[in-house]
Amino acid sequence: MKRLPIDDARRNLPEALPLVEATLAQVREKVRNAWIASGQDWETFALSGNDSLLTQEAMQEVEDRIVASGHKFDWSAAVSVEERPEVYQPGPGAGAASENFMFEHPDAPTGEADADGQALCGEGDNVVRYPSNVTGVARYVRSNERVMRYLTDGVPEGTIAIIDDSGGTLTAPIIDQFAGIVCAGGTVRSHLGILSREYNIPCLMNAKVTGIRDGDTVTIEATAAAKTAEDYQAKVHRTGRVWVMRGEA
Repeated sequence: MKRLPIDDARRNLPEALPLVEATLAQVREKVRNAWIASGQDWETFALSGNDSLLTQEAMQEVEDRIVASGHKFDWSAAVSVEERPEVYQPGPGAGAASENFMFEHPDAPTGEADADGQALCGEGDNVVRYPSNVTGVARYVRSNERVMRYLTDGVPEGTIAIIDDSGGTLTAPIIDQFAGIVCAGGTVRSHLGILSREYNIPCLMNAKVTGIRDGDTVTIEATAAAKTAEDYQAKVHRTGRVWVMRGEA
């Protein structure tokens, strides 16, 4: 069997998640078969611009095979599970109708309420450093229904959007109305991180938070140092904190 350069490169790497490994195996097989069929050496094949190799149809075939084999994709937002339950595994409280849903990350830093009633409830990667922190009302934005309602009625003033999808597609139509964003996924270079920077909205990505319910008053440490690409590469722990107000009347 012809070996792809990545076959040898991956010998020294730890295995990824089973779903990632299964998807990679399917893609590698498609590339390998196309290379064999071309009759070319690898360098010629790799530089020949095979635009038709990994088309949308080809990747759909890969997805179909993965799902048929029993794998399901991790959810990135409630809408994922609701629209395509056959390919997504539901996360805890993933249903958009769950009014009591809240993120409960096991590694979220927490603390007792201080004299002002604020309790530490998490942290995340700060996209941009601002001169002051931002306080607002936490509102989970995880479904098309809530986005459509906000499009129709407007986003309530002072909303700190709590989001689990780092792509930003779900919230793009209303993102400019947020006072702040806390996103459970992605990095500062994810689509949502870039959008928040362009709209000048304080944002924490890759957030580990717990105990924030819809309607709670929360504060984002927007004054924290921004996370850089170098920080990610060097595995530097540099985060901004999130506090929730406890004991309100």
